[in-house]
Amino acid sequence: MKTLMEDIKNRTFKRVYLLTGEETWLRDQYRKRLKDALLAPEDTMNAALFEGKGTNPKEIIDLAETMPFFAEHRVIELRDSGFTKHACPELADYIPEIPESTCLILSEAEVDKRGRVYKAIKNTGRIVEFKRQDERTLMRWVLGTLKKEGKNISEETMHLFLGRTGTDMENIDRELEKLLCYTMGRDVIAAEDVEAVCTEQTENRIFEMVQAITDQNQRKALDLYADLLAMKEPPMRILYLITRQFHQLLHMKAMSGQGMGKSEMAKAAGVPPFAVGKYLAQCRRYTEEQLRRAVEDCVDAEERVKTGRMGDQVSVELLIVKYSGMGTRMEN
Repeated sequence: MKTLMEDIKNRTFKRVYLLTGEETWLRDQYRKRLKDALLAPEDTMNAALFEGKGTNPKEIIDLAETMPFFAEHRVIELRDSGFTKHACPELADYIPEIPESTCLILSEAEVDKRGRVYKAIKNTGRIVEFKRQDERTLMRWVLGTLKKEGKNISEETMHLFLGRTGTDMENIDRELEKLLCYTMGRDVIAAEDVEAVCTEQTENRIFEMVQAITDQNQRKALDLYADLLAMKEPPMRILYLITRQFHQLLHMKAMSGQGMGKSEMAKAAGVPPFAVGKYLAQCRRYTEEQLRRAVEDCVDAEERVKTGRMGDQVSVELLIVKYSGMGTRMEN
């Protein structure tokens, strides 16, 4: 990101840019910045956009060869074209020949670093990867936004906010806007404000459900399951998330047994550092064998549904009942 901002600041643009990575919101923000630096907002004659996997590389090449009309650059955007994941020899061969007056901007969710297009871009232009941001970076970003609006928030409330939103910056931005509107006229954002307006992500509900299962609180676990169904969440997606949660706990349990630190565990498991403590608290209630058995039961539940031996909603409910029954322990 730093090199891309330097290009924009110094106006020393490459002929081709590849913006990739799982943080789509951040990727889109930098794509807009780059385009705005290359072209005036009102210049539509020298801007072109191709979206999706049906894009014809010959059209791109023909357009790239066309001189810009009364402007310094012609900008061609490709979004999720698939050229950086699947073979496109025409584009790979052409990239080194792109005229100085043309800038090709690819925004791609998936790439193959071994592919010819990726390698051609790496040699000719610039590749910028937008990864999920860590907790510290997200907190700085949120605090910066709140400061501009004259708002304050405690560290505890900040953790509550990020715990509800997750690490996706697009979702954080959306929930932050709701929070700012709700607290208009007040300087301090309280925990009650977050709880009142910020939508809790499905994954967080799943975490709560597994917590209820761990606590042997069957009523709460089933209530959360009913909430998820009311939110139109498919039972098989709920089962997938429960399976993933148990698998994550198994992974955490193994890493904890190896003496790994929280920051190492967060990076290895791909979870925010502030969530590690919650995972570890759940892990302590199980042995590795018990967690492994839970994952296997989740897989068996999925198999029963796929083979038509049981309905999806009932299958998930029985799994929840089995592991959240009052007085019922996994070792039984």
